[in-house]
Amino acid sequence: MDLNGVRTFVTAADTGRFQDAAAELSITQQAVSKRIAALEKYLDVRLFARTARGAELTIDGRAFLPHARELLRVAERADASVRPGRRALRVDVVARRVVMATLLQNFHRAHPTIALDIVTLEGDAETAIAAVEAGTIDATFHAVRTRQQLPHGIGAARVIDEPHELLVGPGHPFADAPAVTPAQLAGLRIWMPGLPTHGEVADYFAELTDTFGFTIDGLGPVFSKEALLEEIADSPNLATLVGAGTRYLWPDSYDLRRVPIRDPALVYPLSIIWRTDNPHPALTELRSHLDARRTVRPDHEIWLPTWAQRIPRPTD
Repeated sequence: MDLNGVRTFVTAADTGRFQDAAAELSITQQAVSKRIAALEKYLDVRLFARTARGAELTIDGRAFLPHARELLRVAERADASVRPGRRALRVDVVARRVVMATLLQNFHRAHPTIALDIVTLEGDAETAIAAVEAGTIDATFHAVRTRQQLPHGIGAARVIDEPHELLVGPGHPFADAPAVTPAQLAGLRIWMPGLPTHGEVADYFAELTDTFGFTIDGLGPVFSKEALLEEIADSPNLATLVGAGTRYLWPDSYDLRRVPIRDPALVYPLSIIWRTDNPHPALTELRSHLDARRTVRPDHEIWLPTWAQRIPRPTD
């Protein structure tokens, strides 16, 4: 069915005259008549009866009108779902509680008129990059090792340097410490059940523990983050590592403490990854927002994995 004919029919029904419909659509009256005639031929009914006052809907025309309006609404929604600048910007944040989700929420507050579709894809950086390349998502956030890893037409720029913190209960020896050093983590039971065994996260923690000589316990059943927090709150020696921008909520009775790690701070580098030919204007707004809020010169020494010390640049 020709949507131009449907749109012309609705306009003529609303104005009541082919001449007025032509003026509203910026076409000739003859073009209006041809479109209506073609639609009537397609439907095999008469939609209008000519009267001295203009064009009056027939019984079939009145029956078709609400469906015609719905056809135009559906077409508008379909157009908006894919047209850059009209459809929502689709961004993968990996998990809802991590720093990327917080930054996207701040972006939404700063730009409330920009529609966002926040998703959490399963998989590592390669999986997410493939989704960006395929157009399933507009952008994602992952640690990117080098620009050589990026397929042609995929850009990446480091926008988040997130320091880790030690999360402990009120009975832990470091509960009241203003900060700890990586060297002080040696001998602690740092529990991170479900820690990935491959991918950029696994590589980060493998180099981190090798560099500073402590271990991470990744074993044990993964019930939920809430269960992990409960275990830490009740233990005098259990701890875990969390990103400074990761949001956890717990009951006041847990009295959990987030202890900064300094000298050096342990930084997890995150890049935004996108297709360089993506024309969505909100993507440019998002990148500018993140660039403006990135801390480029920290006020203390930081540690980065060797594979992340070169910031990736967009490909041509």
